[in-house]
Amino acid sequence: MIGFVGIGVIFVMVFGGYILAGGKMAIILKALPFEMMMIGGAAVGAFLLAKDMAAVKHTVKDIGKVFKGPKWKHEDYRDLLCLLFELIRLARQNPVAIEEHIEAPAESSIFSKYPKILTDSEAIGLICDTMRSASMNYDDPHQVEEVLEKRMEANLHHSMHSSHALQNVADALPALGIVAAVLGVIKTMASIDQPPEVLGKMIGGALVGTFLGVFLAYGIVGPFAGRLKTVTEEDGHFYQLIREVLVANLHNHATNICIEVGRQNTPSHCRPSFSDLEDALKEVKSGAA
Repeated sequence: MIGFVGIGVIFVMVFGGYILAGGKMAIILKALPFEMMMIGGAAVGAFLLAKDMAAVKHTVKDIGKVFKGPKWKHEDYRDLLCLLFELIRLARQNPVAIEEHIEAPAESSIFSKYPKILTDSEAIGLICDTMRSASMNYDDPHQVEEVLEKRMEANLHHSMHSSHALQNVADALPALGIVAAVLGVIKTMASIDQPPEVLGKMIGGALVGTFLGVFLAYGIVGPFAGRLKTVTEEDGHFYQLIREVLVANLHNHATNICIEVGRQNTPSHCRPSFSDLEDALKEVKSGAA
């Protein structure tokens, strides 16, 4: 919602200020379709030229994150800690019983309690792969932590492709605006014999290209790229929490301590309180009894 408010504020302040200062929208509106065709079309064409189809689809899909915000909310972090608590406790009580859950999480009675987490293949992969490796005696905490860190860095780099792509478009838009303005000047020079009032409107229309390129770059596309980067980085904390808890488990800390390590590493605005998490864990324990 706040994203739509931001866009509204941008348009109202820019064009409202222009109108209040005595500017006339007629010149902008007349030139806008042609300038938008040149600038927007060139930007889209350059984007398609620079990216493959997978990257294009990924970027288009991720634009929705600008308005939706981070995928993982406060309750999701609490659920993740409860899920990890159940898995770690079961793995320590009965190492054989945990295999059916990590080998087929879609059919697991534990994972099924947390449907949102279950739909995220990366989160499930991190949990199951790490616990499976531990069951095969690949349980050196430092080595596992290094492997998980590299895996998450690679995933974050891939997730950042959309924000980088949008930022590249934003960087190109002012130059494309200049291209459109130059074409407008060329058109004006071809009509140099016209009276000043005609030439003035033609030059004004040409300058719309420069305005539009800068406006789209710094008022729309650039902020989209920045917001998308912030959301992607924030969602990355969810996977870092998985790493912290599972590495703490490999250090053979008590199960409650492992979960507390994860709680402490949760971003402050999403971190469940100690009592809130305790209540959730009590429900987990009573459900398993």
